[in-house]
Amino acid sequence: MELSTVRVHGHEVAYRTAGEGPVVLLVHGMAGSSSTWKPVIPLLAAHATVVAPDLPGHGRSAKPRGDYSLGASASFLRDLITTLGHDRVTIVGQSLGGGVAMQFCYQYPERVERLVLVGSGGLGEEVMSILKVLAAPGVDLLMTPAFLPFFRDAGNAVGRALAKIGLRPSPQAFEMWRAYASLTDGATRSAFVQTLRAVVDTHGQRVSAHDKLYLSARVPSMIVWGDQDPVIPVSHAYAAHEAMPASRLEIFEGCGHFPHFEAPAEFAEILLDFMATTEPATITADDLKLMLAPPAA
Repeated sequence: MELSTVRVHGHEVAYRTAGEGPVVLLVHGMAGSSSTWKPVIPLLAAHATVVAPDLPGHGRSAKPRGDYSLGASASFLRDLITTLGHDRVTIVGQSLGGGVAMQFCYQYPERVERLVLVGSGGLGEEVMSILKVLAAPGVDLLMTPAFLPFFRDAGNAVGRALAKIGLRPSPQAFEMWRAYASLTDGATRSAFVQTLRAVVDTHGQRVSAHDKLYLSARVPSMIVWGDQDPVIPVSHAYAAHEAMPASRLEIFEGCGHFPHFEAPAEFAEILLDFMATTEPATITADDLKLMLAPPAA
């Protein structure tokens, strides 16, 4: 489960992989990395091949000046799984990764067996206020003082001291701190700003998949959300489930934005059950043509 690397289009890509069987592609959120999936990878790998990359601009992957849109990220995932020798996947996306996963399904439906959205972006305008502030023009010029390595190191020192007396942050707080700490790296912070502005502005989320959710009718889909999510409200889960009548909805009580990290055993159990009780999608070019055809008058 240690990080491996591969070059895609000349750029180094870090990823974790384990297990054998049907492929599960795990896509992390903004300012995250494949590390967020570490608690569930061993549980899933007992039944499947797990691939969890660091998206470009995140984690240990390269951070070039370039395109950090959802479409570019979806294309990256297609090229990565092809490079690794995989054809079709169950794609699981959390937060930003959910938006990327939906875009992947839209661009490459023939590569998708199932879709799982976890606290996903792209399903409504509402989002945590701090992200709207950080997306404002010019704010990136003021970010450097707030993300000095000194603050990261000080926070880590406090965390270690508290751990010695038995006090540890909640899993959600730990993941949010890890996201903050990643932004003390200048290249990561620059990629974060580009990624954020591709999907969020001062009004909230600026991309929506709702007009294309009907295309999911042919793809087994599951929506997973924490009922205490402070980043993207759980109301988005219910609205998406209503727009995707064949989808399965799983609400994790007491969980926030990272149910896979906050309740990994439960998350792995429902994901494996979902895979075991659904048939993988097989969408051809002719199928897509029929799905896109306007309804008869």
